[in-house]
Amino acid sequence: MLTKDQLALAEVTLDFAQEQLSPHAVTWDQEKHFPVDVLRRAADLGLGGVYVREEHGGSGLGRVDGVLVFEALATGCPSIHNMVAWMIDRYGDDAQRGRWLPDLCSADRLGSYCLTEPGAGSDAAALRTRAERVGDDYVLTGVKQFVSGAGASDVYVVMARTGADGPGGITAFVVERDDPGVSFGANERKMGWNAQPTRQVVLDGVRIPADRRLGAEGEGFRIAMHGLDGGRLGIAACSLGGAQSALDRSLAHLADREAFGARLLDAQALQFRLADMATELAAARALVRQAADALDRGDPQAPRLCAMAKRFATDTGYAVADRALQLHGGYGYLNEYGIEKIVRDLRVHRILEGTNEIMQVIVARGLTEALR
Repeated sequence: MLTKDQLALAEVTLDFAQEQLSPHAVTWDQEKHFPVDVLRRAADLGLGGVYVREEHGGSGLGRVDGVLVFEALATGCPSIHNMVAWMIDRYGDDAQRGRWLPDLCSADRLGSYCLTEPGAGSDAAALRTRAERVGDDYVLTGVKQFVSGAGASDVYVVMARTGADGPGGITAFVVERDDPGVSFGANERKMGWNAQPTRQVVLDGVRIPADRRLGAEGEGFRIAMHGLDGGRLGIAACSLGGAQSALDRSLAHLADREAFGARLLDAQALQFRLADMATELAAARALVRQAADALDRGDPQAPRLCAMAKRFATDTGYAVADRALQLHGGYGYLNEYGIEKIVRDLRVHRILEGTNEIMQVIVARGLTEALR
């Protein structure tokens, strides 16, 4: 059961999405425009550092609050998430928090997360970007792939190898856009998420002081996995928001259209489709909130629940959006109605933050490890 404060938070965020995001989403998609100015307006509402503690400039919200926020925002545009500021708040020291969090929480500076590599997608522990210790510095060399916001973002949390192969040899670092040796690949041409740039981040002998290390050496993989638990909930919530928008548009469209002398909305076959879509979204929403609550409570089962929620909500959200397009008929295929954009945007959610096949691996391991 949501509290009055949580209901109010969701309502304020939904109003922001409908006023500031939804009217422009199709244009941003077509023009490949990254709306940094609107992100700063969202930060004025406290949405730039959702999980960051208040003393460091954030809103100090929990994961349940966060999934409400991201679902509401995604009704306007389903390509919004938030991770870097939380990582610095959770794993950084006081100097690091003071250096980066105020600007990240206000969105005066933006952050990106760099884990995936061209040769190490789902197998994150196999990454090859290296960080060599040279005196009081580290020198980073490697390439990161599929980095959302790359080039536009100012601050990058980078996972690099400081030790032997495997997860225990990975360390987290904070790299800034203007550090010598940092460059970016071309903006990827994508099926969806066109309002947010996606580029390679190229690290060519990037020398940074040791105080840019986030946590201890060898803790990077653990930091990355903890970040992904929350990231998976964010993507799941965004799928719910995008699909809910598609369902709401379908209701309005069917109410306006007539065929064979009757409103389409009065056709029982179409009502049953709408009922199934709403039911599936309600089930996915319940699982996402259950997983968020488990993460807030530090439940040992939280990683498995987050994987379940991510797999189920992103599959469900995409399926609901696709059926919404079908309910629109030919109009659903047109840019101006916004349904085809939602379908394209939600498709990548089944890949982001670990593919849904990897989510199945995580869940299966949790089920079977006691029997090994």
